[in-house]
Amino acid sequence: MRPSVTAAACLVVAFASSAVGQTPTISFPDAVRRALEVQPAVVQAEGTQRNASAAQRTAVGSFLPSLTVGGAAVDKSANQFNAGTGQIIPGQAGTTFSGSLGLNLDLFAGFRRTATLNAASATTRAAEAGLVNQRYQVTATTAQLYYTALADEELVRVAQSQVDRSKLSLQVAVNRFQAGAATRADTLSAIVDYGNSELSLLQAQATLASGQANLGRQVGLDTPVRALPDSVLPILPDTTHLRQEAMDSSPQVRQAVAQAQAAQSQIAVNRSQYWPTFSAGYSNGYAAAGGDVFSPNIPYVGNWSFRLSLNWTLFDGFTREQAMVSASVQRDIAEANSQDMRRQLNAQFTQQLAALFTGYTQIAISGTNVDAANEGLRVQQERYRVGAATQLDVLTAEANLTQAEVNQVQARYNYLVARAQLEALVGHAL
Repeated sequence: MRPSVTAAACLVVAFASSAVGQTPTISFPDAVRRALEVQPAVVQAEGTQRNASAAQRTAVGSFLPSLTVGGAAVDKSANQFNAGTGQIIPGQAGTTFSGSLGLNLDLFAGFRRTATLNAASATTRAAEAGLVNQRYQVTATTAQLYYTALADEELVRVAQSQVDRSKLSLQVAVNRFQAGAATRADTLSAIVDYGNSELSLLQAQATLASGQANLGRQVGLDTPVRALPDSVLPILPDTTHLRQEAMDSSPQVRQAVAQAQAAQSQIAVNRSQYWPTFSAGYSNGYAAAGGDVFSPNIPYVGNWSFRLSLNWTLFDGFTREQAMVSASVQRDIAEANSQDMRRQLNAQFTQQLAALFTGYTQIAISGTNVDAANEGLRVQQERYRVGAATQLDVLTAEANLTQAEVNQVQARYNYLVARAQLEALVGHAL
């Protein structure tokens, strides 16, 4: 069984080594840029913003008059058929030309246009804030996948170091057993530990492959992508006024507030139905009969009209009342969501800020733990060499060192992920 496991481990290690050389690498700025270009959530948010901008332009256009033009040319034969008598009536062949121009303007629409414009403007602000929010959410997700891939790659190196230490311990145990200074139990324990370390390496490599595949999907590639390591660790940001800044300018809060304002404006839009509408219209048309529409000798006959109209719906079966109730309900829901969003943001900010400081503190502590674990392993190996410690003591020291190295990797990237999540809440880079 053990030779099979060893052979499989060697094959996976060889495959992973070749895959690392073939896998394309990407830097964090490039990963974010590509993710913002291909992620459906960002594309949808951009489409929502475009739709909102078009609706706002339409609301502005409602204050302008509508203009229509028309024209026609009719060419008729000399003889006409009378369907009533079934006879052919002789006549004169000719061409008739006509043209028209129409102008219509709503002079008063019960303040509907102003309310619609206010609602459209608030919807546009909500869409813009939603786009900013979505971009930062995608950036935070990309950062998490990017740092996870980096952490997985470092964990593979930790697992490989664990295999190397286990292999060395196994060799020491075998040598001592052959020299009569150790028992067979020590050798068997070292063999089991070496096999477990090989399995841990296989699991770490599988996790790395999955993480790189997820990163590739995030940036719009069909192949796994290797994250480019960055040795520069950003320092802690100044968080003195960061909470108030997040409460005032967070894209999530601005989006919720704008949605509440749009819902409030929608009530005014529905209230306009209780008012009368007053509009004016002007039309002018020309018609002529002749052979050439551009001939100066054709007499054109003009006819024009000017229209003023007043419409007032006095009763429509409580349809307006139902619309007002529905708009009020939507307004109440939007305002409740806006207030809850501020509370939610405050709670998330507290959580991410604590994670940020905790992760930064753990980086230094984990480094010290690694140094201590290294020294502990060295002491136990020396004690085991002189017979003052058991093989179990050495294996325990090796496990402690491996866990300390894992904690060091996780602490670094937990800090970076918490920083990215905090940037997504605030709406700008820290």
